[in-house]
Amino acid sequence: MEKELKKFEGKQEELIHILHEIQQKYGYIPPQTLSSIAKHLKISEAEIYGVLTFYKGFSLEPKGKHRVTICMGTACHVRGAPMILDEFERQMGIKPEETSEDKLFSLETVNCVGACALGPIAIIDGKYHGHMVPQKVKNLIEQTKKEEE
Repeated sequence: MEKELKKFEGKQEELIHILHEIQQKYGYIPPQTLSSIAKHLKISEAEIYGVLTFYKGFSLEPKGKHRVTICMGTACHVRGAPMILDEFERQMGIKPEETSEDKLFSLETVNCVGACALGPIAIIDGKYHGHMVPQKVKNLIEQTKKEEE
C-alpha cells in the first residue's frame, strides 16, 4: 500500500485519485487500506468513508468478475427495464448491489447511461445490450459464463 501512496504528494485533493487507483488494482477498496490513506493525506478515516459512500462508483466489498448494469432511466424504465432487472435477479439469485456467491457476477442499476435509443439496456462488462427483453437474459448470462471456459 505504501508503494502506491508514494506516487501521490499527500494532498487531500488527491483522495479520489488514490481511491480510483486502489479500486482498479483490487476491484474494490479494502477496508484495511483506509488507515494508510488517512495517514498519508493527514485526514480522518471518517472523511474517506464519507467520500466512499457518497460516490456509487466506489465499493468496500469485492465485486464479481462480471459487472451487470441495468439502466433504470426514464426511457429504459417505460420500455420495460424493471422486468429486465427482475429477470436478471431471478436468473442470478441476487439483488442490485449484490455479488453472486461464486463471485462471478455483480448486479447494479444506474439512473441513465445516455443510450436511450437502445433502451431498455443491460451492460455486461462494458458491452451494451440494447432492446433487451426478459427472454434474452438467460442467454446473456450463459454466454458470459461460457467465455470463462
